[in-house]
Amino acid sequence: MDSKKKSSTEAEGSKERGLVHVWQAGSYSVTPERLPGWGGKTVLQAALGVKHGVLLTEDGEVYSFGTLPWRSESAEICPSSPILENALVGQYVVTVASGSFHSGAVTESGVVYMWGENSAGQCAVANQQYVPEPNPVSISDAETSSLLAVRILQLACGEEHTLALSISREIWAWGTGCQLGLITTAFPVTKPQKVEHLAGRVVLQVACGAFHSLALVQCLPSQDLKPVPERCNQCSQLLITMTDKEDHVIISDSHCCPLGVTLSETQAENQASTAISPSTETLDNQGEVFENTLVENDLTVATDTNVGNVQTTGGDAISSQQDIMGTTEISSARNVPSYPDTQAVNEYVQKPSDHSVRENSENGEKPVPSQPLVEEAVPNLHSPPTTSTSALNSLVVSCASAVGVRVAATYEAGALSLKKVMNFYSTAPCEPGTQAGISSIGPEGLKDSREEQVKQESMQGKKSSSLVDIREEEAEGGSRRLSLPGLLSQVSPRLLRKAARVKTRTVVLTPTYSGEADALLPSLRTEVWTWGKGKEGQLGHGDVLPRLQPLCVKCLDGKEVIYLEAGGYHSLALTAKSQVYSWGSNTFGQLGHYDFPTTVPRLAKVNSENGVWSVAAGQDYSLFLVDTEDFQPGLYYSGRQDPAEGDNLPENHSGTKTPVLLSCSKLGYISRVTAGKDSYLALVDKNVMGYIASLHELATTERRFYSKLSDIKSQILRPLLSLENLGTANTVQLLQEVASRFSKLCYLIGQHGASLSSFLHGIKEARSLVILKHASLFLDSYTEYCTSITNFLVMGGFQLLAKPAIDFLNKNQELLQDLSEVNDENTQLMEILNTLFFLPIRRLHNYAKVLLKLATCFEVTSPEYQKLQDSSSCYESLALHLGRKRKEAEYTLGFWKTFPGKMTDSLRKPERRLLCESSNRALSLQHAGRFSVNWFILFNDALVHAQFSTHHVFPLATLWAEPLSEEAGGVNGLKITTPEEQFTLISSTPQEKTKWLRAISQAVDQALRGTSDLPPYGSGSSIQRQEPPISRSAKYTFYKDPRLKDATYDGRWLSGKPHGRGVLKWPDGKMYSGMFRNGLEDGYGEYRIPNKALNKEDHYVGHWKEGKMCGQGVYSYASGEVFEGCFQDNVRHGHGLLRSGKLTSSSPSMFIGQWVMDKKAGYGVFDDITRGEKYMGTWQDDVCQGNGVVVTQFGLYYEGNFHLNKMMGNGVLLSEDDTIYEGEFSDDWTLSGKQEAGKPGSVS
Repeated sequence: MDSKKKSSTEAEGSKERGLVHVWQAGSYSVTPERLPGWGGKTVLQAALGVKHGVLLTEDGEVYSFGTLPWRSESAEICPSSPILENALVGQYVVTVASGSFHSGAVTESGVVYMWGENSAGQCAVANQQYVPEPNPVSISDAETSSLLAVRILQLACGEEHTLALSISREIWAWGTGCQLGLITTAFPVTKPQKVEHLAGRVVLQVACGAFHSLALVQCLPSQDLKPVPERCNQCSQLLITMTDKEDHVIISDSHCCPLGVTLSETQAENQASTAISPSTETLDNQGEVFENTLVENDLTVATDTNVGNVQTTGGDAISSQQDIMGTTEISSARNVPSYPDTQAVNEYVQKPSDHSVRENSENGEKPVPSQPLVEEAVPNLHSPPTTSTSALNSLVVSCASAVGVRVAATYEAGALSLKKVMNFYSTAPCEPGTQAGISSIGPEGLKDSREEQVKQESMQGKKSSSLVDIREEEAEGGSRRLSLPGLLSQVSPRLLRKAARVKTRTVVLTPTYSGEADALLPSLRTEVWTWGKGKEGQLGHGDVLPRLQPLCVKCLDGKEVIYLEAGGYHSLALTAKSQVYSWGSNTFGQLGHYDFPTTVPRLAKVNSENGVWSVAAGQDYSLFLVDTEDFQPGLYYSGRQDPAEGDNLPENHSGTKTPVLLSCSKLGYISRVTAGKDSYLALVDKNVMGYIASLHELATTERRFYSKLSDIKSQILRPLLSLENLGTANTVQLLQEVASRFSKLCYLIGQHGASLSSFLHGIKEARSLVILKHASLFLDSYTEYCTSITNFLVMGGFQLLAKPAIDFLNKNQELLQDLSEVNDENTQLMEILNTLFFLPIRRLHNYAKVLLKLATCFEVTSPEYQKLQDSSSCYESLALHLGRKRKEAEYTLGFWKTFPGKMTDSLRKPERRLLCESSNRALSLQHAGRFSVNWFILFNDALVHAQFSTHHVFPLATLWAEPLSEEAGGVNGLKITTPEEQFTLISSTPQEKTKWLRAISQAVDQALRGTSDLPPYGSGSSIQRQEPPISRSAKYTFYKDPRLKDATYDGRWLSGKPHGRGVLKWPDGKMYSGMFRNGLEDGYGEYRIPNKALNKEDHYVGHWKEGKMCGQGVYSYASGEVFEGCFQDNVRHGHGLLRSGKLTSSSPSMFIGQWVMDKKAGYGVFDDITRGEKYMGTWQDDVCQGNGVVVTQFGLYYEGNFHLNKMMGNGVLLSEDDTIYEGEFSDDWTLSGKQEAGKPGSVS
C-alpha cells in the first residue's frame, strides 16, 4: 500500500498536480474558481451530483463538499470547505462515484461504500431515507460462494440506482427502476444482484445517467458466439423468414417483439383487436417497401436492428468480411409493392423534422406515435420489419457455406435514412460487427400484433438502430437488398463463378486476438449495451422505448469505443480514433451537433482539426477535452447557456449551437473533467520541468498517429484489397502480409493511445508507462511490419500491382500525398506510397525523443532516469536499424532492375537482400578462362556465381571463406570452400580483399545466427564476431557428389564437410542418422533403406568407419531376418548371429558362427527349426563344408564329412536305440556300404 500512496515525487514538482478548478454550468465565459476551502492535496478523481461532490486524493482519502442533507451534524449539511469522510479513513480508496444525491467509493480491497440519499435503495440499505456515513455494501455471489465477497473495480451512480463492476467483469445493481437491468418487479432492490443478461461477457466499464445505464462490453471472439435461436423465446414466432425467388433467396427477420414496453391490459387488448394486419404478401415484402423510392433519390437504406427481445448473438465472420470488402455486393430485390402514397413518402424522406411527441401516462413512460407533418392524408406508416443483423448474419453464413458463396457484406434493408444523414455519415462509417441480444418476458396479449407494437419517434430514424456507412454503399451505386443464391438446388454456375473469384481475400485487416497485447492494454473490440428509460432516445436504439434488460447499440459496433459517459438524459461514447458519438436529449445542444434523429449515435462536431481524448456529461451539457497543437488540452463546452444578468432573453434557457472553447490555457494541463448539474470541475496539473507536457505530447501524438494509420487502413488498404484484380497470386500474398502486419501495428497503437489517455487520468508515474514496461511488444510489432513492407518493396512493391489497383492509387494521389505528408507536387506516385508505408518507422524516433525529454525531469542517479534513458536508446537504435533495412531493400530493388531477366526470376525472393556484387571487376575467379565472365553476388543468404547464362547458388550457412597466405602465391586471394566446390577468388586490391572477406564473414555469421531481421536491442551481444566459426550446424542438399546426389544433410559441419552428429536423407527414402567424420559416416549411427518390393525397410544400428558399416551392429532385413554381429566394409564379417523368421513363420532358422565377406565361413551352428535339424561344423561360402555333425528331431545323429551341404564318404549314424552304423553315405543320407554294426558288444 505504501508504494501506492507514494506519488511519483521523483519527478520534481509533483505537488503541483491534481489542482481543482470549478465552473458554473451555463456560463462558459466566466473563468473558473478554485474550490473554496480546499487545501493543497493532490486530487486524483472527482465526482459531482446535483448539489454535492466528492474528491479522491492520491493518498486514498475521500472528501465531500456542497449540500449534504444526509449528514447528521447540522454544521456539516452545507460545509464551507470539503470535509473528510472519517468512516473511510484507514481504507485506501481507489475510485469514487456520485449519483444525483448519493455517493460511493471503492477501496483497494474491492469493498464498496455508499452514503447519501437512499429513498430508492440506491445505497443498498433497506427502509432508510438517508445513509449519513459511508456504509460498506455486502456483495456476494450465491452461484460461486455466498461466503466470499465479490471484489469490485468500478462504480457508477444514477439518480435512483447504482451499478458496480466486479473484478470478474460482471455487473451488480441495486436501487429502483428498469435501469437496473434485473429481472424483477419488486423495487427497491437493496441487496446487490447480478445483471444476468451480461453474465459471461467481459464488461469493461459501466456508466449511469439519471434513469438509464450504459456498459462497455468486449466483443466475443468469433468462435465463442452462441447459436442463434430459431424462434422468439417469448411469442414463439420464427425469427427468420426466407422468400424463394427465381435465382436467389431473400432472407428477412421481420420479427418485432417489444422489450420492456409498459402497456396496460386494456391497451394491450385494444391493440390486439384493432391491429390491422397487412396481407401476408405485403408482410413478406415489407422490407422492400422503400427500396425503389430511395434508390431513385440516391438515398440509402439504413439497417434496422433489434427493437425486440430477439435472443441472438452475432456473426463475426460476416462483419470481418465486410470490414475487408468495404463495399456491398448484394443483388437488388425484384418485387417492390406500391406504397400508399409514394410522393408523400418522398417528401417525408427529404424533409426530416425534429418534432417528436413524448408523454408520460399513469402507466409509465410511453412514447406515443405522432402523425407525419408532410400530409395529413398519409396514414400512420407501418414501420419496415426489424432485422436482427446477427441472426441474419448467421443464416447468411450457413447458406453461404452451403452454396459455396462468399457473402461480402450484410447490409439488410430496414428503416429510412435521410439525405441529411447521408452527408453527415460520410465522415463516420458505421460497420456492423458482432452483436449479442436480449431476452425478456413481455405481456401475453401482444403476440399477434407485432406490427403495431413499436411506437415510433416521429420523423426520426424509425427504429433505425444501426445506420449503414452510406459512403461505402454509394461507391457501389446505391443501396441493394441482401439476397443469396437459392439454396443448393438453385445455384446458378454464373453466381458461383463470380463468388469464387473473391475467395482469396477473406481475412485481411481484422487483427486477431494477440493475447499479450490484449491482456496488457485496453481492448478496442467493444460493443455498447444500454438499458433503462429511453424517452429522450438516450439508449441509442433509434426509438424512445424503455428497455428492461441490456441491449446492444448496433451501430457502434466496430467503432472502437473505449469510454462511455452518461449525462442526465443523454449519452456519450469516446472512440480510439478520438471521436465522440452522442445521442439522447439535445434540448440545449448538449450532443455537440444538431443532426436528427438524436435517438441513434451521431458524431459530435467538436473540433474539425483535433481529436477528443476525454469527455464528461452533465445534467444538460457536455464537456470535451481536445488535443491541441501545443499538446495542452483544450476544454470545450456544449449545452445549456444561462442568460446573463440584465439580458432581456426569454425565460427558457438557450443552448450552444456548437461546442465552445473555454479559456483555460493559463490554468495548466487539464488531466480530467467531471460534470454535475450546475457546476463542472477540472483537475489540472502544472507543467513543472516539462514533465506533464512531455506526457501529453506522447499521448496526443500517439492518438493522432493512430488516426492516421486508421485512415490509411480504411481509405487506402481496404479499398485496394477489395479490388477484383490486384495482380499475381504472389503479389496479392505479399500485399496481404503487409496489410495484416500493418493492421496489427495499427491496433496496437490504438490500444496504446487509449491506455495513455487513462494513464493521464491517474498518478502519472513514468515507470508504469507501457512503452517502458512492455517495450518488446512495440519493438516486435514495428520490426515485423518493417520486414513485411521491405519484402514487398524488394519484389517490386506497388509497381507489381495490376492496372485496376494502379488506377485506384492514381485517382487518390492527392489523398495519398496528404496522408504521407509529402508536399512536393512533382513527387512520383511510387515514392509517395513508399513514404506513406514507411511512416511508422518515423514514429520510433518520436518515442525516443519524448522518453529522453521525460528522463531529463529526473535526477541522473535515479532508476527512472536510467530506465527512460535505456528505453529511449532502444527505440532509437531500432529506428536506425529499420532505416538500414529500408535502404538495403531499396539497394536490392535497384539491383534487380539491372540484373538479366531470366536469372532474376529464379534468384529473387522477398527476404533476400543484396550485400555486394563484383560487377566492377573487383573480384575474379582464379584460373578462369580468358573469355569467361564470372560475376559474384553476395546476398544475405547466399553467394551467387553467375556466368553468361548460368548461375550457381552457394548457401552461406555452408560456405567457408579464408584469406590465402602469401606463400601460396595468392597475394589478394580468398579461398572459398563449400561442401562440393572449392575455388579461389582474386581481388584487384588488398582493400577489396579485406572488404569482401569482411562482408562474406559477416553475412555468414548472420545467416548462421538467423538474426538478420532482428534489431540489436536489449543486450550487448550485438557486436559482430570477426569471423564465423569453422565448426557449425547447417542444412545442405548435395547436387554433385555421385553417392550423395540430391541427399540432404542436416547437422554439424567442419570446413565444408559433415563432421559430428547429423542426419542424411536421400530422396529415395534412405536415411542415416548418427556420427560423421570428414564428410563420411563414422562412429555410431542408424541407417534405414526402404524395400519397395516388400513395402518395409532394412534397418541397421551400429558402428561405422569411413562411410561403411564396420564393427558391432544389428541389421534387421525387410524380409524379417536379423543379423547381430560384426561388420566390415558394409558386409557381415567376423562372428555373428542370423535369425531367419519367427517360430510361427514358414521357415524359421538360426545361425551362430563366423562370417567372411558376407558369407558363412569357419565354424558355425545352424538350427533349422522347421526340419528339426541342427548342424554344427565348418562352413565355406555359405554352405556346410568339412567336418560336421547333424542332429535331427527324431533322435538321429550324423557325424562325418560334408560337401556342399551334403554328407559324403565315411560317416557314423547313431540312432535313438543306440544302434551305431558306420559306412559310406550317399547324397540321400542312405548307407551304401556293406559294413554294419549292431549294438555295442554284439557279434556280427
